[in-house]
Amino acid sequence: MSQPDFTADIYQNEYLPEGGQEVNAVITVTTAGTTSAAPPAETDSAEIIIIDCSGSMGSPRSKIAEARAATAAAVDVIRDGVAFAVIAGTEHAAPIFPSDGTLAVAGPQTREAAKQAVARLQPGGGTAIGQWLRLACQMFSSHRAQLRHAILLTDGKDEHESSEDLSSAIRLCEGAFSCDCRGVGTDWEVAELRRISTGLLGTVDIVPDPAGLAADFSAMIAAAMGKQVAGVSLRIWTPQHASIQFVKQVAPAIEDLTGRRIDSGPQAGDYPTGAWGAGESRDYHVCVQVIAGAVGQEMLAGRVSLVADSPSGPQVLGQGLVRAIWTDDEALSTRISKQVAHYTGQAELAQVIQEGLEARKQGDEDTATAKLGRAVALAQQSGNEDTAKLLAKVVDVVDAATGTVRLKKKVEDADEMALDTRSSKTVRTRK
Repeated sequence: MSQPDFTADIYQNEYLPEGGQEVNAVITVTTAGTTSAAPPAETDSAEIIIIDCSGSMGSPRSKIAEARAATAAAVDVIRDGVAFAVIAGTEHAAPIFPSDGTLAVAGPQTREAAKQAVARLQPGGGTAIGQWLRLACQMFSSHRAQLRHAILLTDGKDEHESSEDLSSAIRLCEGAFSCDCRGVGTDWEVAELRRISTGLLGTVDIVPDPAGLAADFSAMIAAAMGKQVAGVSLRIWTPQHASIQFVKQVAPAIEDLTGRRIDSGPQAGDYPTGAWGAGESRDYHVCVQVIAGAVGQEMLAGRVSLVADSPSGPQVLGQGLVRAIWTDDEALSTRISKQVAHYTGQAELAQVIQEGLEARKQGDEDTATAKLGRAVALAQQSGNEDTAKLLAKVVDVVDAATGTVRLKKKVEDADEMALDTRSSKTVRTRK
C-alpha cells in the first residue's frame, strides 16, 4: 500500500515550576500534501453503504427517494477496483448488493447493477442499527482490504433492540472499519449516532433536508477514496512512574482516545487514529503526569510515535518528544503554550454546548443560559465562527465577549441538532 510521509511537531511549554507534575503538549501530525506513489491497489479498499429502509423513511416519500439517489451518487464515486456493497437496514439487516453478502469489485457493470438494486429499495419495518453494523462487520471480514469504510444513514431512533445490543455491536466493529454516520430529518438521536461515530473513528452530522444527501454521500466517498494508509496509531512511551492522564484528538474535531489504549510494550501504549490520506493534518492533546524533579532537572516525559501496521510488522512513520524542565523562574514556568491553551478552550466549548442543550431539554433554563453563554464567549475568543453562527440560532446574543445571552423561545429542531452534532468541530490556533 502506498503511503504519504508523516511529520509530528510538538508544541508545549516544557518548563514546570518546582513541584510541578503535569506535562501538556499538542502534537500536530501532518502528511505530505502530494505523493508520487500509486493509489492503493484494488484489494486495499472496501466500502459499504448502509441505508435505513424502515417504515419512517417513507414519510415524506422524498426521504427514501433521495436516499436511493444519494446511494447511486456514492456508488458512482467509488474507484474502479474497490470492493463495495450496499446494506438495507430495518429491524434486520439485508445485503442488497451483492445479494449473497459478499463484496463486489467496482467497475461499470457492477456499479450499474448496484444502482438497479438500490432503485428497488422500499421502506417498511423497524430500526435495529446494531444488526446493520454486525452485518457490515461480517461482510468486511470476508475481504482482505485494509482500508475499510462505511456510511450509515438513518432517520430514526434505534427502537427495535436494547442500548446494550447497540453497544456490543459497536465494540465488535471497533478496529474492523470506520463509519461516517448521517441523520436525515430531525427524528433521530444525536447521542446514538455519536456513540457509533466515536467508536468507529468516523463523523456524525445532520442532513435536515433529504435533498442534501447526494452531495454529502459523494463527498464522504471521495474522502474515503483519498485514504492511503490504514491502522495508524499514536504510540506513546512514558518513563517509569509516569502516567498518561488523557490523549485526545483536538482537531479537526474532539475525540477522546484515552480509553482506547492498547499496551504495546514496556511503558508504551497505542491509541488508534484511523486511516490517513495525503495532505491531512490533525492535532492531539496529550497530558502526562510525572514525578516532580529538582530545579534544573530535565527529563523526557514522553515519546510520541506514529505507527502503522505492515506485513513486516509495525512501521514507525514519524516521532516527536515531550520534555519537562523544572525551574524556579516564574516567567518561564507560567508561560502558557498557545496551542495547549487554545485546545483546552475548544474542549470546554464542546462540553458546555452539549451540557447546555441537555439542560435546555430538561427545562433547566438557568443552567442552559449559563452554559450556552459560556459557549458563545469561548467561540468568540477562539475565532470559531461556524460554531458561533450555530449558537446564534439557539440563543439571542446580548454580549458575546462576556457570554451574556437569552434563550430563544422558539428553536427549530434542526438548528438545535446541528449545534449538537457539530459541537465537537474545532478551529486551529490562529497563526
